[in-house]
Amino acid sequence: MFPFLLIIILSLSWRISASAQPAEEFLRCLSIRFHNSSSIAKLVYTHHNSSYFSVLKSSAQNFRFTTPSTSTPLAIVTPFHASHIQATVYCCRKHGLQVRTRSGGHDFEGLSYTTAYKVPFVVIDLVNLRSVQVNVEKATAWVESGATVGELYYEIARKSRTLAFPAGIGHTVGIGGQLSGGGLGSLFRKYGLASDNVIDARLIDAYGRILDKKLMGEDLFWAIRGGGGGSFGIVLAWKLKLVPVPANVTACTVSKTLEQNATKLVHQWQSIARKFPKEIQSSIAIARVNSSEDGKMTIQASYGSVFLGSIDELIPLMEEKFPELGLVKEDCLEMTWAESVLYSALSIIGLPLETLLNRTQKSALSQTFFKAKSDFVKQPISESGFEGLWPKFYEDEAKSAVMVLVAYGGKMDEIPETEYPYPHRAGNLYSILYVVNWEEEENKNSEKFMNWMRRVYSYMTPYVSKSPREAYVNYRDLDIGTNKVNDEKGSYTEGKVWGLKYFKNNFDRLVYVKTKVDPQNFFSHEQSIPPLS
Repeated sequence: MFPFLLIIILSLSWRISASAQPAEEFLRCLSIRFHNSSSIAKLVYTHHNSSYFSVLKSSAQNFRFTTPSTSTPLAIVTPFHASHIQATVYCCRKHGLQVRTRSGGHDFEGLSYTTAYKVPFVVIDLVNLRSVQVNVEKATAWVESGATVGELYYEIARKSRTLAFPAGIGHTVGIGGQLSGGGLGSLFRKYGLASDNVIDARLIDAYGRILDKKLMGEDLFWAIRGGGGGSFGIVLAWKLKLVPVPANVTACTVSKTLEQNATKLVHQWQSIARKFPKEIQSSIAIARVNSSEDGKMTIQASYGSVFLGSIDELIPLMEEKFPELGLVKEDCLEMTWAESVLYSALSIIGLPLETLLNRTQKSALSQTFFKAKSDFVKQPISESGFEGLWPKFYEDEAKSAVMVLVAYGGKMDEIPETEYPYPHRAGNLYSILYVVNWEEEENKNSEKFMNWMRRVYSYMTPYVSKSPREAYVNYRDLDIGTNKVNDEKGSYTEGKVWGLKYFKNNFDRLVYVKTKVDPQNFFSHEQSIPPLS
């Protein structure tokens, strides 16, 4: 069989030198396991393929990890069937290669397609596994992990105006990654997180077995719904519980600058928003702008909300709950729930629903260079606390920075923090996402933007959660700690540093599950759940 394999490899221009022995052995293993060697040409890309780098960058959303100095995989496998993933897992285990699994490529630190460890690895890119099957009668959907949130939303909207799913508003995000870590969106105060609404799944474990909810058991099914991607296996598909929404919802935006009393309004919002009815999702985006009056720099707070009801219902409700904001009918629009996702994400009216299918839409968190961090706030920040923050947004590095506050309360207060791995439930007023962007020509000075972010994060220390300072795993941040590569003895100690921040006391249960299902730590990365030695 070997001469036949050699002919195939050479015919595909995979002239692999002796120094590339791991890649050669991996490809030879795949050729045997695939049972159809010719299919390798359609599924596997190495450095010797002309399209290798275009495939690698196709869904690399943080351009900070697409530079020449970024570690690249020995191979990219783009499976069409579960058997292709099983073969890849087997061959990576056999030849000591790490695996990175990419759904939409939105891991904030690029861990779905690169590594900070100088170790050989393979990327399994799920882009070809993206089917969505919606059952309107049962209000459920099966979605493969390579689908984007937008592709899921589009298929739901195509079948029903009154069904939805409580995932995020970033429609280019891969559903597999989002469900693995939680999923915050415009419906989470009403229905909980995306991961809270997963009712079954099909997963390939470290031994190549395909497990559903029943076969994987209660502990593993618990862990994959919010315990972070890349730790327990590769989820092929998820069964979702869809939720009811009105045929039309209301989306509103009100922007206020410092000169228009923004600081006082933000301060008031902190205590009010978490008490809004569950049907209201409220957030504030804070950024630097030029004043429309005199052109001088100022800070603008943009209040966004999505309400599961009509404008006529919302206005009197807001006049009662938050009259200081001055919300009026002209600030609001009625639209379908799916249209409200596009409006919330892109602030553009009238986009066709097909926009949800665009996997390469640029935003502050995709198709750009960025650094992000997260926080949770449990006590209102004083006006003076905000006033001390504003000058940092006038610094040069902050020209494309934004800080997003998302109100909690509602359903989140009702779910115990141990019910799912995501623990940030009752007691939180709101979460914060900090993002700073920069252009390609500025990337040679990327550290100055990273340092700006770290200064802001440091300034916020007295005002946010403590012991631990909590963070959201889907807003991954390697600054808060990493595992050591191949450091089995210290892995738990290292992991607990960042693990308590993401998962609080749920971290130990996640470690227990990891030790049970993947004791050899095959699925591992810089912030994967470690097994006990």
